[in-house]
Amino acid sequence: MEPGRWGRITDIYHATIARSPEERASFLGEECHGDDSLRKQVEAMVKSHERSGDFIESPAFAVAPELLIDEPTGDLIGQSIGHYRIESLLGVGGMGEVYLARDERLGRKVALKLLPEHLTADETQLSRFKTEARAASALNHPNILTVYEIGAEGTRHFIATEFIEGITLRALLAPGRMNLHDALEIAVQVASALAAAHETGVVHRDIKPENIMLRPDGYAKVLDFGIAKLTEQHPGSDSHEIGTTTLQTQPGLLLGTAHYMSPEQTRGQTADARSDIWSLGVVLYEMVGGIPPFRGETPSDCIASILTTEPPPLSDVLPDVPVKLQSILQKALCKNSDERYQTIKEMLADLRDLKGDLEDSPPRRGGPILRKIKRHKRVALLALAAAMLAAAGLAYHFYFTAPLSSPNEKSIAVLPFADLSQAHDQEYFCDGISEEILNSLARTEGLRVVARTSSFSFKGRTVDVGPIAQKLGVRTILEGSVRRDGNRVRITAQLVSAANGSHLWSETYERELQGVFAVQDEITRAIVDALKVKLALSLPAREQHNTEAYDLYLQGLYFSNKSSEADLRKALSFFQRALDKDPTFARAWTGIAKVWFWLCDAYVKPLDAWPAVKEAALKAIALDDRDAEAYAYVAEANRLLDWDFAGADAELKRALQLDPNFAFGHLMLLHFNALQGQLEEALRQGKEAKNLDPLSPAISTVV
Repeated sequence: MEPGRWGRITDIYHATIARSPEERASFLGEECHGDDSLRKQVEAMVKSHERSGDFIESPAFAVAPELLIDEPTGDLIGQSIGHYRIESLLGVGGMGEVYLARDERLGRKVALKLLPEHLTADETQLSRFKTEARAASALNHPNILTVYEIGAEGTRHFIATEFIEGITLRALLAPGRMNLHDALEIAVQVASALAAAHETGVVHRDIKPENIMLRPDGYAKVLDFGIAKLTEQHPGSDSHEIGTTTLQTQPGLLLGTAHYMSPEQTRGQTADARSDIWSLGVVLYEMVGGIPPFRGETPSDCIASILTTEPPPLSDVLPDVPVKLQSILQKALCKNSDERYQTIKEMLADLRDLKGDLEDSPPRRGGPILRKIKRHKRVALLALAAAMLAAAGLAYHFYFTAPLSSPNEKSIAVLPFADLSQAHDQEYFCDGISEEILNSLARTEGLRVVARTSSFSFKGRTVDVGPIAQKLGVRTILEGSVRRDGNRVRITAQLVSAANGSHLWSETYERELQGVFAVQDEITRAIVDALKVKLALSLPAREQHNTEAYDLYLQGLYFSNKSSEADLRKALSFFQRALDKDPTFARAWTGIAKVWFWLCDAYVKPLDAWPAVKEAALKAIALDDRDAEAYAYVAEANRLLDWDFAGADAELKRALQLDPNFAFGHLMLLHFNALQGQLEEALRQGKEAKNLDPLSPAISTVV
């Protein structure tokens, strides 16, 4: 395309979007009069600009005006390319047109990207692209867009990928910077995707907000692995391509991707994994700070900034920015790649540490949940106040300062299993396996099992077993690790004596994913045998669970244990998707009841939430009448929705009969007893709750 033509297109584009949507059509008609091709090109750019802030049911292959292809391939709606039937145009960009299509063979929706001929005409270039794109398509990671097929029909080359609902990170950033917690969540997911890709030798080369898709359930998807290979500069080329982006030098042409290019890319040098680290650092800086760290009015100015200047300190826009975040960004954005993080895994580890520190800090930990607790129990607390103050001296000494465990008591804490997967992206899976084993052990007679809240408070910390056991008041600790590679799972578990650190039992299990249910039961039975106790109830036969549904359930469980409304909404989505796969999955119904329980009052009106709590819990009980947690939610719904106190009392007692170690059930019974004026029993239930969950913020606000 002639430089003068480019200047004309971009001038009209910027003038058009500066006008109100109602004025744009008539303005374009006047400016492009008699030049239909010019108008189509500008209209495509304007259409993408108008769509960029919306939720769209497609992968977000965003348009950068400066990379618009020379000529659109035409209206293909209703036509077929191979076995894909085109349904609608989703976007146009430098890498081609993207359509929503239907795979007629498999009956599913796909995103179909048609590559422009000027990028596929060179056979050598096309061959190199296919090699890399096939490598990228082999990547199997939850944060990487799945490539279904790379094919051609005649001279038309296409890529078929999964169809995603969501928005780009670019659209999410349109209103301004994000909160730090959300930014770190996205950065961790993108880094996990890059770690998996780099492990196989695939480098992205074009990490930017336009290539990061955010689904409504909170998952981030990295797009276009391997695609950037098409625009790499090759020896003997006469183009002005540098790294992964075509650089145009005419005045007034904005270059979006230049902001995210590493120094070595701007010099035309080979981009390796450390370039992806740089680009992710730029994206993280922009998410938190609201502006890119390197800017300029022209591409040359932007590149000069990348090569010669340091980014403004984030403390200029965030006075309380964590020192650890500044350290991460400083290391990721070292201009000398040898001084940068050398692997994305190093950066990912630091990001996870920072994220964990923020989640464990007092201002965040349990904040919304504690507000929920306080609102939910306000009547009970009023009833408790007078009696507890009157008997404070005797009751506190008798109930709350006594040792947590008696000399002969059998007790255990289950620590979260460590993630030893190559990409370190299985945190939800490891946490879920640990929690499932904990719940199974809770059904054991004569064994005190510390609740998840307390035992998981040591997650990610390097602490000896002795001090942990002392804080939790237990005599044994179960710890372990999980390594998951695709559908293959390796679980190692060991039961450790707190007295001397010796192993009472240890075992390693290697199974296909389908066998993970049996492994959980084997570990439970082994511990029961080692401690010479017995299960109060037989373990359910769980081997027949749909593994895909179970994986979705574990992700829901992971987010349901967090405190923000956004995380709880994610959990709700995962539980529902698990039920779509397996409607008989009782624990997924319990998960839905749990989410609505915590949403109630803090985020949702009680009259909207409690019916949902009760409905989901009753469905769980109908499928599994031994689910203690579900009975507890029915009890609270009976009390607060139906004012059925007798029914609430019966359901709570049934819950604690099924699971004597259910700390939150004891806390609920404390509230109920206090309302009934049964203050001695309320104090006893408070002691039991504290004994089972000594570090719980929710319980500590009451006892």
